[in-house]
Amino acid sequence: MNLNNIEKVCINLSTVRNNIPLIQCITNYVTINDCANILLAYGASPAMCEAYDEVFDFTKISSALYINVGTLTKEQEEAAVLASISAKVNNTTVVLDPVACGAIPRKAAVINRILELGRVDIIKGNIGEIKFLAGEASAVRGVDSLDSGEGALDACIRLAKKYNCIVASTGKEDFVTDGTRSAIIQNGTEMLTKITGAGCMLGALCGATAAYSEDKFIAAVTAILSMNLAGEEAYETVKVPGSFKVKLIDCIYTLTEEKLKKEGKIIWQ
Repeated sequence: MNLNNIEKVCINLSTVRNNIPLIQCITNYVTINDCANILLAYGASPAMCEAYDEVFDFTKISSALYINVGTLTKEQEEAAVLASISAKVNNTTVVLDPVACGAIPRKAAVINRILELGRVDIIKGNIGEIKFLAGEASAVRGVDSLDSGEGALDACIRLAKKYNCIVASTGKEDFVTDGTRSAIIQNGTEMLTKITGAGCMLGALCGATAAYSEDKFIAAVTAILSMNLAGEEAYETVKVPGSFKVKLIDCIYTLTEEKLKKEGKIIWQ
C-alpha cells in the first residue's frame, strides 16, 4: 500500500492506542506528573523509572526511553547514561530532550556521554538547544530559547546528519528532519508557552509515537502535530493557563485520526 505522509501519521496514532507502549521516563521533577498524565491520555503507559540500580533492566522491557536533562541530579545523570547503554544493547528506542544544554556546560557533557555510549533516535528541543548542539551560536535564557528561528531547519538538518537521527525543533514553527526529508508544522498556539511542561510532555509523546514505528521521522511529526492540534482545540474554549493545561490533556485524550488529517498544516520537503 502506497500511503502519503499524513496517512502514515494517522496510522501512527492508532498504533499507539492499539499497542499501549510502555514508556520509561527519566525526566525533570518540575513536569514528571505532566509527562505521565499526557502519556496515559494519549494511550501509552508511563513508567517514571530513574533509580540507577533499576534502569538497565527496565529499559530492556520498555517500548521506548525518554531522557530529559532538565533537573539533572547526579543519580539521574548516571541512570540516563546507563539506560541509554541498555537501549543500545536491547534495541530500545530513545528520545533525548536536551533541556538547557546551551546554558549549563554540565548538561552538554552528559548529553555527549549519552550520544557516545548509548543510543539516540530522536533529539527534540527548542531551537536554541538544537542550534547549540549543532555547533552554532544560539540565544537562550535558562530553559527558554530566545532565538528568532532563522536558519532553524538548516541547523536541524546538520544535527540530524551529525548523529544519524531524527531532529525536531520547536518554536513559532516546528521543524522535523532526518537529514533528507523534512516537515514544517505550522499548527499550534502561543498558550503552550504559558504553561510549565509543554516541551517535556511533547518529548514524552515522541517516545510513545516512536516506540512501535520504524519511521521515526513520521513518529516525531505525529507527536508534534498531536500536541499542537490539542493545544489549538483547548485554546478555543479556555483562554487562561491553568484551565488550558487541564483542557490540553482532555483534548489529547479525544484526538482522532480525522482531526490529524483535516486540520494538520504541514509543509513536507
